[in-house]
Amino acid sequence: MTFDYDLFVIGTGPGGLAAAKKAASYGVRVAMAEQETIGGTCVNRGCVPKKLIVYAADFAKENQMAHSYGWSKCQRYFDWTLFMKSVHRHIEHINYSYCQQLREAGIEIIKERAVFVDAHTLDLNGHQVTSDKILIAVGGKPDKPNIPGIEYAITYRAMFHLPYLPKRLAIIGGGYIGAEFSSMMHALGCKVTLIETDEIMLSGFDDDIRSGIQQGLSKRGIKIYTNSTAEGITHLDDGWLLTTTGDFAETMTADTILVATGSSPNTQNLGLEKANVEVGEQGEIKVNEYYCTTQENIFAVGDCINRMQLTPVAKAEGMAFANTVFGNKPQTVNYDYVPSAVFSRPEGAGVGMTEAKAREKFGDAVKCYSTQFQPLLSQLLEEEELVMMKLVVNGNSQQVLGAHLLGENAAEIIQTLGVAIRQGITKQELNDTIGIHPTTAEDFLSLG
Repeated sequence: MTFDYDLFVIGTGPGGLAAAKKAASYGVRVAMAEQETIGGTCVNRGCVPKKLIVYAADFAKENQMAHSYGWSKCQRYFDWTLFMKSVHRHIEHINYSYCQQLREAGIEIIKERAVFVDAHTLDLNGHQVTSDKILIAVGGKPDKPNIPGIEYAITYRAMFHLPYLPKRLAIIGGGYIGAEFSSMMHALGCKVTLIETDEIMLSGFDDDIRSGIQQGLSKRGIKIYTNSTAEGITHLDDGWLLTTTGDFAETMTADTILVATGSSPNTQNLGLEKANVEVGEQGEIKVNEYYCTTQENIFAVGDCINRMQLTPVAKAEGMAFANTVFGNKPQTVNYDYVPSAVFSRPEGAGVGMTEAKAREKFGDAVKCYSTQFQPLLSQLLEEEELVMMKLVVNGNSQQVLGAHLLGENAAEIIQTLGVAIRQGITKQELNDTIGIHPTTAEDFLSLG
């Protein structure tokens, strides 16, 4: 049978883009369908614009610090509208760059929603195309709890299109999205309240990182209601009324309510049943270690398979798929020792096992080495700003199982340290390494 394409990719997020470009490098005919904007969540409404807001918020903190370093005080005004125009211009530039890269690679871009007709046929708004292989890379979508008035709340998608900076922001959910937005919006001048169902926010991170960030956010003036659940939202003349239950049974008013309770695979209404592609209980597409679905010519990567919802992981999965299917180089992705970070202030990051996970696997053999200190940058300030670092070690083999850091540049330091930990470095080998002084990272080399 003759097909229109050798590979058709549904979705132009990081996983789909990586797969398409790598496949095209092997000389196959590739097309991509995208119903929104090229680049997916990360570029358009996630990692990139969020990190730019983090940087904008940091200027507020640096302004406060500057006086301790001899700079005279001055009044500054933050213009949210002006700033967001710059952000959107930057995103448009990235979108244009992606389009150029795809065209240069000979990849066709179709700005339509793709729906399966059968295992080799896709419908694109009334126009049908066929492909030998099909890759599903449609990502995830934000979830909302089923409570009265939830239609009045927004998700992270809308945060980047707010016409003004809200004075009162309520956030439902204390994952990394909730932590990051609470941190940066507070620094920009918002009065922030965060509602979290657990005792400690940021499930999945090491407990010391979780408690450290929670304490740091509270110290900055963010109200955090733990062991509490949002119960309902009602409309007021000057905003919204949010009611909570649990340890903090409160009624609060807000100009904006952000729901940050997680996301789920964006696999509804794709016609997967017509292609005999099976999904799990949460809508995740079932795949094997080579990202093949229950239909042998259809594959899936990224958040829609719900393995690890991180941009670099989706890229790695896309590359592994293309190398396996078109490069004759069978490749899988190792999900161990994948670093992750939360860009709040304080910033937290980790790689490898948390202490809790390590003890589940190795029991009493686990040894933890940690320290807490005031870094040089904050030693001239009136307020104490502590760094916490921790190594999780297998006491029998001395292999470092995990590293966790709370403080400035945590993500950059953990990213670099992750290479060594992935290669099986031991605690003694870290101790034998000479560091750079004065830095925060050097203390990882001398933990006793």
